[in-house]
Amino acid sequence: MGSSSEDFSVVVLASDLAVDARPFLFHQEEQHQEEENWHDCSQYLSPDEDFSDLEQLQFITLQGSDKNGNRIIRIVGKYYPATVVSAERLKRYVFHKIFSELPDGPFCIVYMHTTVQKEDNSPGMTILRWIYEELPDDFKDRLETMYFIHPGLRSRLVIATLGRFFLSGGLYWKIKYVSRLQYLWDDMKKGEIEIPEFVQKHDDILENRPLTDYGIEPDPFHLTGTGMPSVTYSFGKYEERWAERDHISEYEYR
Repeated sequence: MGSSSEDFSVVVLASDLAVDARPFLFHQEEQHQEEENWHDCSQYLSPDEDFSDLEQLQFITLQGSDKNGNRIIRIVGKYYPATVVSAERLKRYVFHKIFSELPDGPFCIVYMHTTVQKEDNSPGMTILRWIYEELPDDFKDRLETMYFIHPGLRSRLVIATLGRFFLSGGLYWKIKYVSRLQYLWDDMKKGEIEIPEFVQKHDDILENRPLTDYGIEPDPFHLTGTGMPSVTYSFGKYEERWAERDHISEYEYR
């Protein structure tokens, strides 16, 4: 065709350049096995670990059922010693408690925030989110409602601003605030859940002073537990300043 031998080239494809697909297949098989084991509750249990000290605290207990037949998990925040229980042990205990006593079926959580102190009774939102994220999706789907008893202003603000970012799996939309115990009885009978005495007393105080949880009214029994200072107590400082100002004004006019 009039072209020299230098006008073309030969490309050789070696047979050993083919990609071995077996590692990818093995990886898929491993993922499939992990998904099958994900719902195996036995892997979350700690039969050799002693949780008797935490059991005595009773900050997580399985109660009766609500009006829809969902089992009730009661959490009393005041009973949790955040300063002495590590996050890792808390996670193991929560998993052991849930999967040994509530392996299946729908349930709800009643969290009592009454008189909770941030430094003493709260593990922190980051740790709670970490524990929740470690739970299997099946468990998250079984959770119907989380009742938040006696929420303070601080808790409402934190959940309202950061809840959508920190709480996944639809948990944010399952939270139901309950400012008074009387509203809790709309969804469950009184005999189905045990109310600690200090929670009932705090609820009685709120009946007469409904703004106590928001730091607007004085709380002589220090039962708010919201971490918010009372506005009423701060008025005294300004009353003294106003009195001094009136005295100076009166002296100037003389």
